[in-house]
Amino acid sequence: MRVHVADHPLINHKLTYLRDKRTDTPTFRRLTDELVTLLAYEATRDVRVTPFDIETPVAPTTGIHLSTPKPLVVPILRAGLGMLDGMMRMLPTAEVGFLGMVRNEETLEAHTYANRLPDDLDKRQCYLLDPMLATGGTLAAAIHYLVDLGADHITAITLLSAPEGIERVEQDVADIDPPVTLVTGAIDEKLNEHGYIVPGLGDAGDRLYGVV
Repeated sequence: MRVHVADHPLINHKLTYLRDKRTDTPTFRRLTDELVTLLAYEATRDVRVTPFDIETPVAPTTGIHLSTPKPLVVPILRAGLGMLDGMMRMLPTAEVGFLGMVRNEETLEAHTYANRLPDDLDKRQCYLLDPMLATGGTLAAAIHYLVDLGADHITAITLLSAPEGIERVEQDVADIDPPVTLVTGAIDEKLNEHGYIVPGLGDAGDRLYGVV
């Protein structure tokens, strides 16, 4: 798995306010949206394109447009929904699927409870959205889920990642053929005894949508 930390002053600036416990929910949502747009710029460097002939007001030329089949953006419910608008701002013609996964707080293992995905992802580039890569179980399971459906190129986008989670995902995807890339805003220090990223930003889902 290739890991890319999008180290940029604007990204670090927005992450600082996301981390701050005084940041209220509306501001947290706005900052997440803005941050994902910046991360999406980095994550789509390898998006597939084909030549496209056009005419400018001056002369004919050849540009590019996104290849077919279109990329598939997959937020992992529920927190990944908070990243969707920012991603679609960069890829407005992409299709969107949904994957519902929940982490067992005792075993820290991920379980799939819902999906809204095409039955066949053959030759599809997929972009997974999940704010936090903590223990790595959820992201690893989601990657395998997409690969089993035929996806042949997967990029995961996270706001923050923990070293333990990155190591877990690297181990779990080592035996799959499609290339996997992780684009993240920062790699934090560690996980605590409850599986939360330190220093982190708390529970991203709760801070986006409230405690339910």
